[in-house]
Amino acid sequence: MVAATQDDGLLKPNRIAKVTIDFWFVTLLAGTIGGTVADDLSFRLGIGILTVAWIMGTLLVMALILQVQQRRYVPWIYWTTVLLISAVATLVSDEFVESLGTPLETVAAFFAIALMMSFALWSLWEETLSIHSIITTRREVFYWFAIFFAFAFATAAGDLIAETLGLGYLETVVLFAILAGLFWLAYRLKLNSTFCFWPAYLLTHPLGNAFGNLLARHRSAGGLGLGTTATGLIFIACVILTVVYMTWSNDGEEFATESN
Repeated sequence: MVAATQDDGLLKPNRIAKVTIDFWFVTLLAGTIGGTVADDLSFRLGIGILTVAWIMGTLLVMALILQVQQRRYVPWIYWTTVLLISAVATLVSDEFVESLGTPLETVAAFFAIALMMSFALWSLWEETLSIHSIITTRREVFYWFAIFFAFAFATAAGDLIAETLGLGYLETVVLFAILAGLFWLAYRLKLNSTFCFWPAYLLTHPLGNAFGNLLARHRSAGGLGLGTTATGLIFIACVILTVVYMTWSNDGEEFATESN
């Protein structure tokens, strides 16, 4: 069932970003933006988490339709989709906890199971979980489902760890930075790209969320007091500049391989 990676003797371009330092940088910022922007919109518009989730979810569907129509990696479309998935996954996870009163343990377990099921179906149908060969629409659909469930799980698990351990924002940032750094290093050493990528990706999201909280929250709560609006705008600007650089330099584009 594995789709070929060649067409008329030429390698097909991968539809998602190549895993470079730029990739991890923007992924980290996506975790920050997902939490801060979602919270800021909900607070300033006064319409509640659920309504903001529906608005962002509609934008996400539009972005996904545009993304899957592409036959190669287009930086601004891909990263817009990632940012929207981050925001929606954060909002959905928060809606379960704050509005429905679902315990963090239950929410984390639910999305962990959903993530494992998406991996199982992806592996069953495609016989690979390689992120270096997303060359068909079906593989890309599996990829985006995994990303959504990964972000939602990471949001709940990150909050659960921070609350269980009673860590402050700075301590939470340090903890997740160390854990993510170990898997980033393992990925760079090419120990097993698929096995190392997903834990690193999972940990990058709560790291970004914790970093955003550290910058945005009031000093009395252990933050630096920049506010959610300023923090969100700073990191959105950083994402835009990085994506412009990626587009100009073709950084992040690769051709498909079937390596692990």
